[in-house]
Amino acid sequence: MERIMKTAAALGLAVFLAVMPSWAAADQSVKQDLKDAGKETKKAVVHTGKAVKKGSKKAVHKTADVTAKGAEKVKDKTKP
Repeated sequence: MERIMKTAAALGLAVFLAVMPSWAAADQSVKQDLKDAGKETKKAVVHTGKAVKKGSKKAVHKTADVTAKGAEKVKDKTKP
């Protein structure tokens, strides 16, 4: 009976030691996935920021052009 208990304990320990590295690898995988997700989020935010900057710049220039045209019309109308 004692021999069976020792064998079972040794088998249990062997199974635990065999499975343990896969748990550690899973933790590393999750950690790396989170890092990758953070990097992708940063990249998306930078891309969006650049697009907003470009759109804002375009809108400002267009507004300035339209304002200049409007000012020119007013100037023409107020000429004596």
